[in-house]
Amino acid sequence: MARYADSLEAAARERLPEEVYRYFAQGAGDGVSAAEAEAAWGRLRFLPSVLNDVSIVDVSTTLLGAAFASPFALAPSTLQRAAHPDGELAMADAAARTGTLLVVSSNAGTPFEVVGATGVTWWLQMYVTADRALTSPVVDRAVAAGARAVVLTVDTPVVGSKRPGQRSVWDAVDPSWLRVNFPDGEVGAGKAPDLGPQDVAWLAERWQLPVVVKGVLRPDDARRCVDAGAAAVWVSNHGGRQLDRTVATADALPGVADSVRGDVEVYVDGGVRRGSDALAAGALGARAVLLGRPALYALADDGADGVVRLLDELRVELVEGVRLAGFGAFDGLPRSLVQRWSGAGPQL
Repeated sequence: MARYADSLEAAARERLPEEVYRYFAQGAGDGVSAAEAEAAWGRLRFLPSVLNDVSIVDVSTTLLGAAFASPFALAPSTLQRAAHPDGELAMADAAARTGTLLVVSSNAGTPFEVVGATGVTWWLQMYVTADRALTSPVVDRAVAAGARAVVLTVDTPVVGSKRPGQRSVWDAVDPSWLRVNFPDGEVGAGKAPDLGPQDVAWLAERWQLPVVVKGVLRPDDARRCVDAGAAAVWVSNHGGRQLDRTVATADALPGVADSVRGDVEVYVDGGVRRGSDALAAGALGARAVLLGRPALYALADDGADGVVRLLDELRVELVEGVRLAGFGAFDGLPRSLVQRWSGAGPQL
């Protein structure tokens, strides 16, 4: 049977206006990092364990104390209403139906209150603005609507340059699909180019919520996040949309996980397309794997039902992978399960 996930990009390309599809699909610069993300997971190989009871396999997990059906979670993304009229509401519906974590962009085109009313467990992704006073009302509104954590994106002092098409996405979308949770007159607030550890501490102290730092690739930076008070670090290169030729997240994950030594949770995104990718990520130290483009494409294909179908398919694949690897649960997978393949043979 054909995988639903394999059909999604083509379906989205057919359904969406060209400039919207290009906005979702393209990476920065020459697109090197965006193109390498999926292949980096494909270079990993497994060393299964045998003679273990795998009658029951549990792929549920907890993230910052909340329980979820699997480690797959929905990453934040801008212009979800350009993918489907229901946008973030459809994503929230799908997440609620499948017991999945939803991370909502501060650029969202749906009011936080509408997202929160679905009952989904959700976190706010935040770009801290150059004027910190403009950040506060957005976080206040999200917290009032039920956000359980703040995800601070730290890899975007400016937006990475993309190759232009004949028509800009901004010529094709309704302005109401963007940043509706910012107070009137503040939609032009620029991103802060001077982020520092003090911003992690400020967010944690000001709102008394866990702070997740997204966009971490270096072990030393991960350690700085922990020391600043982060509750989790999120290994991400922004889908290859910032500095091109940035290392793939599959390659960065082990070093980051080793550097934090279990002091905080570690998450990863970028190129995750299969249950086996999540299996590898779990063995390399990730507690959650976040879906960006695949979820957007599923949303474009069939709204909330498409996202549910994608999440269900990936969860089934992960259950099979954990069982065939010889383990009874996703949580606690050992590093020894994974080897990196050089082409000539495994690298231990």
